[in-house]
Amino acid sequence: MAKREEKRNLETIPVGSLGIIPLEGCKSLGEKVDYYLVNWRTERESEHKDSLAFAGYQRKSYILGAKVPRFGTGEAKGIIMESVRGTDLYILVDVANYSLTYSLCGHKNHMSPDDHYQDLKRIIAAVGGKARRITVIMPFLYESRQHKRSTRESLDCALALQEMVAMGVDNIITFDAHDPRVQNAIPLHGFETIQPTYQFIKGLLHHVQGLTLDSDHMMVISPDEGGMGRAIYMANVLGLDMGMFYKRRDYTRVVDGRNPIVAHEFLGTSVEGKDMIIIDDMISSGESALEVAAELKKRKAGRVFICSTFGLFTNGLSGFDKAFEDKNIDRVLTTNLIYQTPELLSREWYITCDMSKYIAYLIDTLNHDASISDLLDPNERIQNVVAKYKNGELDD
Repeated sequence: MAKREEKRNLETIPVGSLGIIPLEGCKSLGEKVDYYLVNWRTERESEHKDSLAFAGYQRKSYILGAKVPRFGTGEAKGIIMESVRGTDLYILVDVANYSLTYSLCGHKNHMSPDDHYQDLKRIIAAVGGKARRITVIMPFLYESRQHKRSTRESLDCALALQEMVAMGVDNIITFDAHDPRVQNAIPLHGFETIQPTYQFIKGLLHHVQGLTLDSDHMMVISPDEGGMGRAIYMANVLGLDMGMFYKRRDYTRVVDGRNPIVAHEFLGTSVEGKDMIIIDDMISSGESALEVAAELKKRKAGRVFICSTFGLFTNGLSGFDKAFEDKNIDRVLTTNLIYQTPELLSREWYITCDMSKYIAYLIDTLNHDASISDLLDPNERIQNVVAKYKNGELDD
């Protein structure tokens, strides 16, 4: 795969000198991405290395120094410590990283998504329009759960997208947006929402033995009607059947700001004895995913694997620990696109799917202004990894 990427990339001149600014909450992911880029560009042999168009192409690191110091009041400012003039700039931000803290009049405050988004704007403002192009890589799209208006309420996600574009951002790359139609707010600018289906399949095949990838032994489950698209895609590329749950709600009551779920109703063929892949965009509290897993077990399903792009685990891990003990779930797969607690990484039932190499491919390709369409549709790579698994050739 690396060779195919490199060959294609070298056919075009870079848009500008590559620069990456991972905000503090996205530092470890940014360093992994930088590691891949440095290695690829060091190994890459090009006759254009000495030409002016490729100036600054090979460097020890593409990460530019930047920080967001705070005053005692909690106010802050963005500072970039290196020149960004003419740079093709990629800013990485994890708005879901609540582990970071700052001092507010002597009190310790945990950073909220609002704080992270504000810091992103500070760094964009510090660029001052001097970069050649700005791409924001925001894996968990800020306010993406507030994507549509049902009563007199704010449209936060659309506002945030328009605000970034107004500040000079050219492209926004996100993963598994809650509703991709939110891009209608910025129809003349770049917006990509990427599915990590390949990484889930790869993670599952690397860590789980004895999987039979056919419709007699395995099934893909959507936990609600909103997630049908991703379940249909995974089922199609793997040649599996698909089932769906829909949430029957009590619309006469509101509990904690939402209508309570009365029951999870199942639509699909028999699940008896089959391995289940439940796929969703996020695990928030995890209640829905665990209820769906329990319902599948009641119907005599085999092993249950939960794949979710973002593992927020807002109610902690105890519910998943108990479900694992009760044999309702076997493994849970989420990505490293957002902050993962050390406790989560230590769990026996947890599999992490590393997205840094994939993000590095995206940055490398976009810096050369080449097409990323084959990266957005991973069908070919999925078929390759499945074929290797079936032949017993899968290695790390």
